[in-house]
Amino acid sequence: MSPRPDFLRPLVLSGPSGVGKSTLLQRLFAEFPDSFGFSVSRAANISALPFTYTTRKPRPGEVDGKQYHFTTTQNFKDLIQQGAFIEHAEFSGNFYGTSFETVRQVQQGGRRCILDIEAQGVRQIKNTDLNPVYLFISPPSMSDLRTRLQGRGTETESSVQKRLATALKEIQYAKESNAHDLVIVNDDLDRAYELFKKVAQGEEIVSDTLPGLDD
Repeated sequence: MSPRPDFLRPLVLSGPSGVGKSTLLQRLFAEFPDSFGFSVSRAANISALPFTYTTRKPRPGEVDGKQYHFTTTQNFKDLIQQGAFIEHAEFSGNFYGTSFETVRQVQQGGRRCILDIEAQGVRQIKNTDLNPVYLFISPPSMSDLRTRLQGRGTETESSVQKRLATALKEIQYAKESNAHDLVIVNDDLDRAYELFKKVAQGEEIVSDTLPGLDD
């Protein structure tokens, strides 16, 4: 059976830190280990396929070309000038970029690329010919997101405030720009995963409504 048309298009996944993107992705990859290629535009708890370049140093156990392509800052800047990246950004003093070529390689292998991208990366991708499906994962409210971030036990109050401020901007961008084709509100993990799985497989869903910014 031929894949659904939308399965052939990359899936750009975005949403605030703490909204549950990593959990949704982990479930998807556990259920469908051979169907997707994954790239993340910054450090994350999921191993990225090597179509993300970074200037950060490898962590213990990481291998060049497996988790990331590790490169120098100068070479990264040269690649930017060559137009090698779909999107790129700087986080915590390190550069991360998603390569056009390796995304094409994943597509040619019959798998769907899922790109976990920050809002600034979404803006950059809008200026390319990648033609992805844009999916935004939203918290049910800002107060719920605060509770989730505080419940991690790894965030200082200052860090929570910074992440909430960033989340507010991301939701505001999503509301005002209509940048995303679909929205899933993660108010129940099982429900959100079933919707996410359908989107990842190229099926149609009824998009959720973004929450108010002052909830």
